[in-house]
This record gives sequence, structure tokens and C-alpha cells, in this order.
Amino acid sequence: MTEPTEISGGWRQEYAQVWATTILRVLGTAYPYGTAHVSMSPDDNDVEPSVLHPAFHGSVDWHSSAHMQWSAIRLLTLAEKDLEPDTRTQLIGMLGERLTEENGVVEAAYLRERTSYERPYGWGWAAMLAAAANSCSLPEATGWAKSTGIVAGAVADNLMAWMPNLAYPVRHGVHSNTAFAVALCHEAFGALGRGEVVAAIEDNARRWFAGDRDYPTRWEPSGNDFLSPALCEADLMRRVTPPDEYAGWLADFLPHLATQGDSLLEIPEVLDRTDGHLVHLFGLALSRAWLLRLLAPHLGDEPRVRVDSATLRQIEAVEHEIVEGDFMSTHWLVSFALLAVTAART
Repeated sequence: MTEPTEISGGWRQEYAQVWATTILRVLGTAYPYGTAHVSMSPDDNDVEPSVLHPAFHGSVDWHSSAHMQWSAIRLLTLAEKDLEPDTRTQLIGMLGERLTEENGVVEAAYLRERTSYERPYGWGWAAMLAAAANSCSLPEATGWAKSTGIVAGAVADNLMAWMPNLAYPVRHGVHSNTAFAVALCHEAFGALGRGEVVAAIEDNARRWFAGDRDYPTRWEPSGNDFLSPALCEADLMRRVTPPDEYAGWLADFLPHLATQGDSLLEIPEVLDRTDGHLVHLFGLALSRAWLLRLLAPHLGDEPRVRVDSATLRQIEAVEHEIVEGDFMSTHWLVSFALLAVTAART
């Protein structure tokens, strides 16, 4: 996996330990948990989380469990020296208990039997988890990579079967968003050496998005968004478009990106920090910061300065919620914060 260009090393000292303890706490919280389980027979009604999903229980749901474990591996990879020894030991132990070959087989079988389960958001994070495990240098990561590689294999098969049948991309700012998950899969399967998956993603991404122009950013956000459909699409096309073509595409798609008054630079407003849907907007601030920083190198000097200022404000506005907020926030925000602080910044 290609390491991100980091904004500074300061995030490690400031956040690594508190984020790691948050990961341990939320993954160790068994309930509430939403299984989204579809029973296939009268006998298929055991929804005990640790039985149904031995690798991905805790932290409210399957996808959050997967990406909070991704966060754990990334902290162990990028900031191991900034973690307290006991915290490091607990993270490694937790991952070792969940990411076993046996559990990977169970999770992969579930995905193969229910080919639309966690499509596409959970697929993207499961693939990213596998890539993170595969690139981690800790000796324990060999087992994690084997387990998550089994799951990623099922994700790859499901993804390859699904993409040709998706006539239109989903542009919502929540889990169903096509561009976000497919971008994660593009990065992850590239790191895992699955060139055929990467090529298929690139072909389908261009089919879905290459002709888009003049996206109406003033319509964002919707009330439950944790993703910007505009920025997710721009990022996916950044990944799949030749550099000499991308600048023109981006200018046509988002002609006012990071200009004065661009609403994508604003901090979303949350009126009830205990509502699991409304707190998605905290995540939107972090995902905007991440994506804007990735796109900034393709902008002019003044827009880059605005991105720099706006993304700092977006992260600072949500900082408290990542570790001290309601469980509806803390069970997932660390992952998006990690994306934001390790993204390229002007």
C-alpha cells in the first residue's frame, strides 16, 4: 500500500493514543449492533453478533467494525511508537482474536451467500482492511493478512459481478454512494496486486462519470450525509483518469471548486449529537477535509490556500466528537479522521 503524504507528524503525538483507546472501547462494545441480516431459512435466525460475524462484530455494525480495525492497523503501522505499550498489546490482541483464518472463511462465506450484503461501502472497507494488513510489518500481521485476504477475495468476486450490471451510479452521500466505495476498492486491490479488478473499476468509473459536467454543489449536503457526492466522484476520477486529462475534467465538473463562497468548504451543522443519522454530518466534515486535500494539487494557488484553511477548520470543529462524543459518533469517526490527517495538504 502506498503510504499517504502526511500533513505533519504532529497528529501522531496529539491523536494516536486517544484514537487507539477509542478503537478498543467501541470494538469492545457489543451492543447496540445492527446485523442487517436476511434470514435464508427458518433455522437461519441466530443474529448474535459474535456468532454471525466473528471477525466484524462490535462498533454498531459490520462495516464500522471493519474500518475501525483498519484504523487499528494503520495506527500500529504509522504511529506504533506513539502508543502506550499496553494499548499496543491490546490492539494486537484484539486483531489477533478477530482476524483469524477461520473467521475469515466464515465472513467470506456470508458475503458469497448474500452477494449484496454491505454493497458497496462495507466492501470498500473490507478491501482496505486487507490491504492495510498486507502492508503492515508487524509479525502478527501475517495472520491478519491471510484472514482479511480471504474476505477480500469474496469482495472482489462480488464487485466484479456487480459493476457491469450497475447502469447508473448511486450519488447519495451515505453508504450506497458508488464513487467512495469503488475508490477504496481501486486503492486496495491495486495494493493487493489484483490488476484485473483495478482495470474493471477504471472502465466502469469512466462509463459512469466521464461525461459529468457542472455538478450543483449548492445542493449539498443532504441531512444525513457523511460523504460529499461531488468530492467522492472527483476523487474517483482523479484515480482513474490520466493526469493530462484530469485537470480539464475537474474544471468542467466542479468549475467553482474552492472558490470564494464554495459550500464544500463549510463546516456542516449538527443539531442533535445523539442521533445516529444526524451525526453523519460530523463525518462529512472529516471526509470533506480528506477529499479536498487530495484534490488540492489540481487547483490553482488561491483555491489551495482556501482548502488549507477550510480543512483545518473542518477537522478542528469535529475533534471533540471523535473520542468524547456520543457512541453514535465515536464508533466510526476515527477512521475518517485518519484519512483526513494523513491526506496531502498544501
